[in-house]
Amino acid sequence: MDRMSPLLRRTGKKPAERMVTLIGKSGCHLCDDARGVIEKVCADTGASWEEKDITRDEALHRAYWEQIPVVLVDGEQHTFWRVDEGRLRRALGA
Repeated sequence: MDRMSPLLRRTGKKPAERMVTLIGKSGCHLCDDARGVIEKVCADTGASWEEKDITRDEALHRAYWEQIPVVLVDGEQHTFWRVDEGRLRRALGA
């Protein structure tokens, strides 16, 4: 039985080749919580991460303002509001 996540199978990427994107805004306590989880998981797995502010991007604001923080993995929405560390690790193939 193949235990790799569907996203990992589809991309064929190793965790160190993955990109996690946090979409949020300043002053958002849930965004602060998400950032902590993302920083830890990415440091452990070698995945890269970036942060985008919805107040500086109109398209992101329209798409996600009710869901922040939003987490993307390789450009695909992974979760919103709360980030589960184990689930993010599995999505990265770790």
